Amino acid sequence: MEYGYCRISTKNQSIQRQTDNILKGYPNAKIYQEAFTGTTIDRKEWNKLKKALRLGDTIVFDSVSRMSRNADEGISEYMELLEKGINLVFLKEGYINTEVYQEQLKANEGITTDDTDLNETIMKGIREYLKRLATRQIRIAFEQSEKEVQDLRVRTKEGLKVVQSKGVVLGRKEGIKIETKKAVKMKEKIMKLSKDFKGNLKDTEVIEILKIARGSYYKYKKELQKLIKD
Repeated sequence: MEYGYCRISTKNQSIQRQTDNILKGYPNAKIYQEAFTGTTIDRKEWNKLKKALRLGDTIVFDSVSRMSRNADEGISEYMELLEKGINLVFLKEGYINTEVYQEQLKANEGITTDDTDLNETIMKGIREYLKRLATRQIRIAFEQSEKEVQDLRVRTKEGLKVVQSKGVVLGRKEGIKIETKKAVKMKEKIMKLSKDFKGNLKDTEVIEILKIARGSYYKYKKELQKLIKD
């Protein structure tokens, strides 16, 4: 059985792109969709999907970042499903598909000796090595995803500087808005702390730490969500 799992973390994101990408390559996949908000850590649809899985089933993700919220959680989920014989496919990061892992494992099955116990030890070592390699690659995939978000923010800032250098007064014309240094710094802190981005703190916790007005916090957060919208 083939399944597809799609997840968005903010109301400003579109889940349709993920669904379309999965169905393009796997038209018979049963899609599970989830709108993951900042008010809960439960993933009901993901848990339903995991309960429905059987040995040999396949789950397709648009990206590894859709499987979980961070690298540690992603690695844990990946290894758990791998051990259960579930095939994982990541359209954006095909190099960490479980099929790649299985192929590498099979390619090393020919390494044998006349000592049965030694053969078992060798295969155990190979499996451990490949698991560590997979773990490293999954972490790299998550880091790359985070880097893309940061690069987008940098390009946006650079674009604003170019506009300013041409004498355009930001925030004074329709469709263009000025952003103060204070706002930029505050957004960077929100990005690092909020669990809706790179951190693990709730909105109320971030507001308390930054000593920021609730209105300003949610305004900045909304602008950040639009910036990284899928």
